[in-house]
Amino acid sequence: MIKNEQFTLTGSSGKPILGDYTIDDQQPKSAIIIFVHGFKGFKDWGAHHLVARYFAENGYPYLKFNLSHSGVSLEKPNDVTDMEAFASNTISMELADLNTVVNYVEQTYHPEKIYLIGHSRGGGLVIIKTAQDPRISKLITWAAISDFSSLWKTEQEEEWKKKGKIYVENARTKEKMPLNSTLLKDFKANEESFNILHAAERISVPWLILHGDEDVNVKFSVAQELAQKQLKAEIHKIEGANHVFGASHPYQSRELPLHLNEVCNKTLEFLKRN
Repeated sequence: MIKNEQFTLTGSSGKPILGDYTIDDQQPKSAIIIFVHGFKGFKDWGAHHLVARYFAENGYPYLKFNLSHSGVSLEKPNDVTDMEAFASNTISMELADLNTVVNYVEQTYHPEKIYLIGHSRGGGLVIIKTAQDPRISKLITWAAISDFSSLWKTEQEEEWKKKGKIYVENARTKEKMPLNSTLLKDFKANEESFNILHAAERISVPWLILHGDEDVNVKFSVAQELAQKQLKAEIHKIEGANHVFGASHPYQSRELPLHLNEVCNKTLEFLKRN
């Protein structure tokens, strides 16, 4: 029987990390998957609930969570509405949140193995984390970025420093979402430790790279760039897939989108094989 447990942890700057843990209580629980969402994403975006169920049904408990400064609040769990939190987010905060969650999983569930899956910017975070944390046994990236600064334009940086803020558009709602210059300052101050490609070179555990060849947000060439840095990594092209593998928000169907189903199948094969 599939069960879903909710939890709340204290994240960066005291803001909550809201999470849930999906498990089939009839299955063995030796390994746990932790999923990390991307920029402007959150744990309940699109078909993430179906993905959690898919892995739980196939014997892999699945934990997903909202980064503390994702902009998703307790009151409105299905959208980014806390613009103050969203604006003040930094990569340091996200990595600290991920560490908090890994610690929680280790201390609460005592798994034999911890696997990380990251989508988009979350992919960058899990690459950095896996390169430095021996507790991670396997790494899977879905449409991962290879550079945190790819999320803004270089020519915006001067204005960003002067005005203290820039805006990015939410493609779905067309809302202008603020980003404080603390994000840029944090990135510049930690440029070497936040270098995803350098971290990729240091990955020593099995790594699966999945990316759609019709991803206009993060080009397929980025996946190839990551794979060139870590020749032991496996890379698979998802033919015809976009950045979110056919999902949308809200997602009403009870079935996974075709491309996301392929991503889940390839991920499951990889977990079983390695």
